[in-house]
Amino acid sequence: MSEQFLIPTYARQPVAFERGEGVWLYDQAGERYLDAVSGVAVCNLGHAHPAVTRALAEQAGRLVHTSNLYRIPVQEALAERLCRLSGMEKVFFSNSGAEANEAAIKLARLHGHRRGVDKPVVLVMENSFHGRTLATLSATGNAKVKEGFEPLVEGFRTLPYGDLAALDRALDEPAVVAVLAEPIQGEGGVRLPDDGFLAGLRERCDRHGLLLMLDEIQTGNGRTGSYFACQRQGVVPDVLTTAKGLGNGFPIGACLVAGAATELFGPGSHGSTFGGNPLGCATALAVVDALEAVIPEVDAKGERLRAALRDGLADLSMVTEVRGRGLIIGLQLDRPCAELVGRAREAGLLINVTAGSVVRLLPPLIIDDRELTFLADTLIRVIHDFARDLEGP
Repeated sequence: MSEQFLIPTYARQPVAFERGEGVWLYDQAGERYLDAVSGVAVCNLGHAHPAVTRALAEQAGRLVHTSNLYRIPVQEALAERLCRLSGMEKVFFSNSGAEANEAAIKLARLHGHRRGVDKPVVLVMENSFHGRTLATLSATGNAKVKEGFEPLVEGFRTLPYGDLAALDRALDEPAVVAVLAEPIQGEGGVRLPDDGFLAGLRERCDRHGLLLMLDEIQTGNGRTGSYFACQRQGVVPDVLTTAKGLGNGFPIGACLVAGAATELFGPGSHGSTFGGNPLGCATALAVVDALEAVIPEVDAKGERLRAALRDGLADLSMVTEVRGRGLIIGLQLDRPCAELVGRAREAGLLINVTAGSVVRLLPPLIIDDRELTFLADTLIRVIHDFARDLEGP
């Protein structure tokens, strides 16, 4: 087998995995790797989680798909569970995070039209990432990923992330109907705003009658130490999107609504052939059940990992910051460091580099103390070797 029949949209690493167990992946030669990427914040419960595997197999043997033309009880059960966990009121299910964000963008436009705005504008953030469909790409605050896909979808205005003063100036524009933001920017380099940022967004959206839309595709499902990151700030948005860790590898996304967004969609205004199918919802229900027992330990695990990395890398001036919340962690270097991905893989550790110079860690939330130690010790050694090689003989 080879990649010759695949459209080359990914620069794939020279390794293929045959099986996984917990935080470990095993390649075709039987070598194991600690997965500190989790399929990019997807496998929060690790690989081959017994309860998730069992729920998926049992549902697959019973009923995989019908249609949203009919009631789907397990979809209704998952919707209720997510609403009770989040404080939201209703859910639309999709198959991915990008689809969930597409639903959010449509909600913003409906909200604008009901307010008499002919050409609604959604305020979005620099360095954000919301997906690769044309609308979500247009909403993304990264010029590089947009190159070649013009003309983009109109109706977005980009602001500096975390800058409430810039937001205040933008709110003078009558066409603004919503704000779309990530509580923590993952693809943008694990960037955390000041603690008051989300509350500031909520207050301003309330004052101006705007929808507050939070993209929790990467930060949701326990990644930051609460089920959704916005809950740490006591903020309930009008629209909340999630995916990734919701299915622990099974493709499912969700767009949750509350307040002014609750009654915007009606029959015929949006839909999905596969969204909310019985197989996906049964799997996600098992994931949510399992996560509730894991999430209370996430904060302590993240603090321990960040402390170990800070201590072990304190002598390297090239590492300028170790930041994060829960188990989404970024190591900021003062130079491009994509080379670290291959170096770490050769040492049995899977990591990711984003925004050019940020090592991003997204280990499974089930990681134990011994595995945390392996992760920290291995990465510290790899970065020290990288620094020494740059210095030369």
